[in-house]
Amino acid sequence: MLTLDGPTTYFEDGRGSNGFEYLLAKAFADSLGVKLVMKSKPTLHSMLLSVGGPEGSFAAANITQTKTREDWIEFSEPYMEVTQHLVYRRGSSRPRSLNGLKGELLVIKGSSHSERLNYWTKDYPNLVWRESDGAEMSELLRMVHDREITYTVVDSLAYLVSRHIYPQVRRALDISDNQPIAWAFPKHGDGTLLKAANSFLQEYHASGELDALKDELLAHTENFSVADSQRLGELVKKRLPEYQALFEETASQFNIDWHLLAAVAYQESHWNPKARSPTGVRGLMMLTLSTAREMNIKNRLDPLQSLRGGAAYLAKLKGRLPKRIVEPDRTLMTLAAYNVGMGHLEDARILTVRNGKNPDLWVDVREHLPLLSNKQYYSTLKYGFARGSEPVTYVDNIQYYTRYLRLNSLSLQRESENSLENNTETSKSNDWEGSGPSSL
Repeated sequence: MLTLDGPTTYFEDGRGSNGFEYLLAKAFADSLGVKLVMKSKPTLHSMLLSVGGPEGSFAAANITQTKTREDWIEFSEPYMEVTQHLVYRRGSSRPRSLNGLKGELLVIKGSSHSERLNYWTKDYPNLVWRESDGAEMSELLRMVHDREITYTVVDSLAYLVSRHIYPQVRRALDISDNQPIAWAFPKHGDGTLLKAANSFLQEYHASGELDALKDELLAHTENFSVADSQRLGELVKKRLPEYQALFEETASQFNIDWHLLAAVAYQESHWNPKARSPTGVRGLMMLTLSTAREMNIKNRLDPLQSLRGGAAYLAKLKGRLPKRIVEPDRTLMTLAAYNVGMGHLEDARILTVRNGKNPDLWVDVREHLPLLSNKQYYSTLKYGFARGSEPVTYVDNIQYYTRYLRLNSLSLQRESENSLENNTETSKSNDWEGSGPSSL
């Protein structure tokens, strides 16, 4: 399968291969009983030109089915619909139409967005934009967020998945109706694979698995959103008491603050020991099968085993960091590696050095992790593309949860102390009453 690296297509992180297009294609390959081989291309144009050649049998990268592309590409049954959003940065003037945009509009070269803008030039002859051959939608959103450009056009899916990472980016207006997303196949050939793909997509949709995968894609973004205090408060009351003793016992064995271990488990599974994701990670600490085997864990759904496996893996990652990295930076980088993988963390540390910053300080490394989504940087590194903004949010969330849990423990301790004092005072009062005049 030919694809483009990106948060909604295909990427590698601490849990292995991931991405909506990868998971969907993996299910297709499994249905055929064959192995899925991934081939990432540097640009949209080069990917589409390679379809049906020696590099790939078909392409999947949130590809919009357009009339122009239908002249030279066969499309599968659509499996999703998107609209095209013109986006801008919050705080600047919101455009109400494509007429009179004030600032630079940058889009992906040869994309459906470029086609759509060309369509609108008949109504807005002064509409101008610039195209970038190697751009990716999440990178364009970052550029708007960081004020490097004023506007861009992205699909609604890319916007939904990335808006929590780039909270200053806002949707201005839609420049298209719903458009179908499909896999791309070559015009030449006997059509056998296309027919099999259509059959699979129809069955996958009818079974409800396609909708479940879409829901997981969007729900996954919520794991990295601003912490929901109300939700956390509810689960502290309902679920935490059931597992707190396990957190305390396991954390003690691995010399970890139990509040931190509980915070990681909350971020991973919301303290649900039966949690699972489409990539196969499972349990309270959402361990991959390979990590579970590495940590000698037999049953990932057993809360105690999952906690021990996760704590042991955290300890192992921490041990792999250079000894010169001290706390709290050591723990924060460990958490980032737990999420994105040690390889990508090391790539970010290399970028930190290149830019004259300290690779042993989390404040400097977190600044460079998001650059792993930028082709200008990840193409020069060993481990390639990563959703680098997510480990930053991941670590931020866990720090927040840890502080919340510590404050909750302190509050409960104070309540207990106050209750004990009140009981003592009541006992003293009762003793006094028992020795009063009535007993004389």
